[in-house]
Amino acid sequence: MKNTFKRIITVALTLTLLSSAAACGKKTKAADTDAAEKKTIKVGANITPHAEILEQAKPLLEAKGITLEIVKLEDSITPNTGVIEGSLDANYFQHVPYLDQFNKENNSDLVSIGAIHYEPFGIYAGRTKDLKDLPDGAIVAVPNNVTNEARALLLLQQEGLLKLKDDAGITATLEDIVENPKNIEFKELAPEQLVAALPDVDVAVINGNYAIEGGLHVSGALAVEANDGLAAQTYGNIIATSKDKQNDEALKILVEVLQGPEIKAYIEKTYDGAVVPLH
Repeated sequence: MKNTFKRIITVALTLTLLSSAAACGKKTKAADTDAAEKKTIKVGANITPHAEILEQAKPLLEAKGITLEIVKLEDSITPNTGVIEGSLDANYFQHVPYLDQFNKENNSDLVSIGAIHYEPFGIYAGRTKDLKDLPDGAIVAVPNNVTNEARALLLLQQEGLLKLKDDAGITATLEDIVENPKNIEFKELAPEQLVAALPDVDVAVINGNYAIEGGLHVSGALAVEANDGLAAQTYGNIIATSKDKQNDEALKILVEVLQGPEIKAYIEKTYDGAVVPLH
């Protein structure tokens, strides 16, 4: 009887230990799975509005198991070279025409995986406070990179201040101007220098993000690109990455979040028309 009782206790203890081991195994497996599902992505972005928008996306991504690291960059070269070199997983600062031009000049193959927002270009007052008062020989500051200068020229044409060759389109340069009735003198500057140049020019055509950083408001611009025009369709700001990461699941989720209703509401509430969500 004693031996039988001992055998029962031994079997019971064995089953308990096996059960505990199995439970621990399940917990460890679950913990490993959770760890495997969590991922960190590093995205380079201009401070305004791109990094600000990404900050709003952080908690939404965290809830999906993705940690977002934002690398704030002010220039328009480093975000792309960072992706090429692998120090960044993606970037958020440019539109497709600029990306195409960068790829062409640098023999690179970065790709867009989604457009997020559009920043209307504006003509802002310097010494001249109304376009109808623009004097003969006026000095007009424009961005000095190919794609943004074309965009500035298209806006000036929209306002009747010049005429471009019919086929100039989004690759227009100063050489494509066929009519310049005001004899405008163009001052080509780096986009980030345009706001500071306003006291020294009659007007400046400024990228939306640099206008915001400089304390300007799109509502105070002398003229703005039409939201339903060629510019809005062409110059959406994108998430760009390398070809080998274009199907990365975490980056796909980043795009979904940035195109989602929470980010759309934030953009519309925050930027007073200077940043327009595309979804």
